[in-house]
Amino acid sequence: MQAYNRLPSSGHTTPSPPQSPSVRGSPRYRHARSKQGGNRGGAPGLPASRTMAHRLAYLVLSILLRRQGIFLFAPLIYISGMLFYMGTVSFDVGPVISHYPAPGSVYRSPQLYSKLRPEMDAENSTADAISTIWKNSYKGGEWRPCINNFTGGLSDSNGFIYVEANGGLNQQRASICNAVAVAGHLNATLVVPNFHYHSIWRDPSKFNDIYDEEYFMSMLQNEVRVVNMIPDYLMARYDHNMSNVYNFRIKAWSPIQFYKDNVLPRLLEEKVIRISPFANRLSFDASPAVQRLRCLANFEALRFSSPILTLGETLVARMKERSLSSDGKYVSVHLRFEEDMVAFSCCIFDGGKQEKLDMEAARERGWRGKFTKPGRIIRPGAIRINGKCPLTPLEVGLMLRGMGFDRNTSIYLASGKIYDAERNMAPLFEMFPLLQTKEMLASPEELASYQNYSSRMAAIDYTVCLHSEVFVTTQGGNFPHFLMGHRRYLYGGHAKTIRPDKRKLAQIFDNPNIGWKTFKRHMLNMRSHSDSKGFELKRPNDSIYSFPCPDCMCRVGKAEDSRSASAT
Repeated sequence: MQAYNRLPSSGHTTPSPPQSPSVRGSPRYRHARSKQGGNRGGAPGLPASRTMAHRLAYLVLSILLRRQGIFLFAPLIYISGMLFYMGTVSFDVGPVISHYPAPGSVYRSPQLYSKLRPEMDAENSTADAISTIWKNSYKGGEWRPCINNFTGGLSDSNGFIYVEANGGLNQQRASICNAVAVAGHLNATLVVPNFHYHSIWRDPSKFNDIYDEEYFMSMLQNEVRVVNMIPDYLMARYDHNMSNVYNFRIKAWSPIQFYKDNVLPRLLEEKVIRISPFANRLSFDASPAVQRLRCLANFEALRFSSPILTLGETLVARMKERSLSSDGKYVSVHLRFEEDMVAFSCCIFDGGKQEKLDMEAARERGWRGKFTKPGRIIRPGAIRINGKCPLTPLEVGLMLRGMGFDRNTSIYLASGKIYDAERNMAPLFEMFPLLQTKEMLASPEELASYQNYSSRMAAIDYTVCLHSEVFVTTQGGNFPHFLMGHRRYLYGGHAKTIRPDKRKLAQIFDNPNIGWKTFKRHMLNMRSHSDSKGFELKRPNDSIYSFPCPDCMCRVGKAEDSRSASAT
């Protein structure tokens, strides 16, 4: 056998030896060839259908074994493969994520109205909702006003307190009542509060333009000294200029003890002090004596001026005349859909591009950059879901029809100038053709002296709403809170007020699949809940102006001796 040299020599190559014939001709070699007969070109012992898959696997494994560094990227390859398999990543166009608005985040009430209206109009219910709405009574009996009169005499005054009441009608009302309580607690003389002019309400009215000043002073004469001006000999110290008088800057919701510890010493020293602003500057929780003064001021001493009271009572009589079919009972609705309210809410409705332009202009006009500060993010959908959007006239109409009030119900609408009124009010008039406003009930001559005074107009609305059988609040604020408390004070402790769950309403109004029967069931449950919440006792941190029980009212038949003792 010729030797095989693996090393080259002098540039010549040595030919390879021929294969041994003994290997080719051996039985073992022939046996192996016979086993491959049915798998030509494939992996040994495997069916032909799996040949291509195994070849590919073999190729990948070969590459991996030859390039072991590729294992460093194995986790990345695995994750990429999983993402590709799940379909959340497309390697040609980038991420594709489907987005659907959250339930309740979009204003779709017009579409719901169009769907429900045929069944709503076809319903022939004979139930008299306005006469049967209030079924709950307080388990301990009804309540009645019982503000005990103070029989002790007034000692010498410690000085004069001058406050500036800012805000709208009922925020000013709170300031007046709190000022009475502070003055009484400090044994000071209260100067009739001055109303601070604000660019939002744009009402220059004075105290005696809205309230009966003489009546106010006479009702408090045995409790707190009230005068309409500071004596000249004291003002001479300050050059008859109120801005020269020491002004206390008091934190909101300060306890009554703060006034005794901090304000009283300065009052004794100066004899005249000024507190501006005074809105929300006294805590809701106080001693019984302080709460009694608040009750007396709000529910007894504050009476609207004669012109406002006369016109208000006239409109109440006209509403009752138009409600003879329901024994003179009518529904009042406080609707907050004025342009400034819609703008401040930052909610989106169905006005399109024009609405967007109007709201941007209104925000800039009223709040000058507050909503366009860098970093401020406004989410209209989240605002709607949280029940912070004002109800539209259409939504109010849908809600009331669902609660069982038919199209023959007499409704008084208390509101300012509705945004885009011609378009937005049309559905509400379709559902309640007997709806009235103060502009419809009163003649232009009767309203002429009130037209440019928002607080006086609000006082007229307050009077008509106070005497309605049902009061419906659609947005938070001082107006409905004071009305609920005043109605409790007049109607045996029951507010007789519908307070809808606006978070739930947002979900219902955004449900395109809801039917009329299901919608009505939800509304009736909401109405029943308002009835059960009609009687509520004041809890810590609640406003006494909304919850007069038990500080301003007594349960019928219960002895009042303990209250008299604690109040004095």
